[in-house]
Amino acid sequence: MNNLLNAVLLQSSGLSFGFTIGLIVGALILLWVFFYFVPVGLWFQAIITNVRISLIQLIFMRWRKVPPGMIVRAMIEGSKAGLKIDPNLLEAHYLAGGRVEQVVHALVSASKANIELPFTMATAIDLAGRDVFEAVQMSVNPKVIETPPVAAVAKDGIQLIAKARVTVRASIKQLVGGAGEDTVLARVGEGVVSSIGSADSHKAVLENPDIISKTVLKKGLDSGTAFEILSIDIADVDIGKNIGAELQMDQAEADKNIAQAKAEERRAMAVAEEQEMRAKAQEARAKVIEAEAEVPLAMAEAFRNGNLGVMDYYKMKNIEADTEMRTNIAKPKAGGDAKKDKNKE
Repeated sequence: MNNLLNAVLLQSSGLSFGFTIGLIVGALILLWVFFYFVPVGLWFQAIITNVRISLIQLIFMRWRKVPPGMIVRAMIEGSKAGLKIDPNLLEAHYLAGGRVEQVVHALVSASKANIELPFTMATAIDLAGRDVFEAVQMSVNPKVIETPPVAAVAKDGIQLIAKARVTVRASIKQLVGGAGEDTVLARVGEGVVSSIGSADSHKAVLENPDIISKTVLKKGLDSGTAFEILSIDIADVDIGKNIGAELQMDQAEADKNIAQAKAEERRAMAVAEEQEMRAKAQEARAKVIEAEAEVPLAMAEAFRNGNLGVMDYYKMKNIEADTEMRTNIAKPKAGGDAKKDKNKE
């Protein structure tokens, strides 16, 4: 009986111990959920830093999935810098996909640098995809952009390769809708090409490289961009190829090829004409042979008709033999000429 009572007491004590642990864990979970949705610590931190924000608003931020810690820290930073920032505007900017901390950093930096930057403009710049804090820093500390090598040809045909350093300052008012660095580099490169191309000699550009920078600055290349060009400095000018000489060589080569083509055309026409004349000569020979073939027929017809006798035929043969003999006598023999040349030697 005592053993049974002891077992019951042990079982009841084990159950009470487990129940106690469960209550403690449950209480801790409830406290975590409570303090998560009711950020009392953030509210107290805002109160001691003179930032006015209600506890109800912090609770609603949790429900709207807005991190209240980020909003409170941003308001504290602005308050310490002497700025009054509405938490509703910060919350709306976060829900729109903006970077709240970057915007507040930019507002504080602009305020310290005496740069006019309203909150609406800062959020618009941030939502446009630009780094508003970096833009404010660039307004205070101008940025140097180095152009890639730009090749241009002076009027004397010599190529020059120039590199320029462009000092720019961000224009806060033009950040929304203004062109970026690529546009500035393209315009500067175009100005460098135009300046070198208008020079009478490459030597003038080498002697005074500031001709390029002065000419480019007069064109107002920063119009419509998010930057203000402060200066354009020519870092390096190198001599490239003699484009004028290469063009003349290419033209001469092209003229030579054209002349060769025309000569080949004339040769082909001459060859064709020669072939045509040979064909005509062969045709004439064929007609002569055809005419000669008709002579025996005519003679046979004359014999039959009695217009030609045997004696007349013999006389004609004798005349032909005599003519052939005289022709052979008149022709020099090749062998005899060679013997005569040897004897002379």
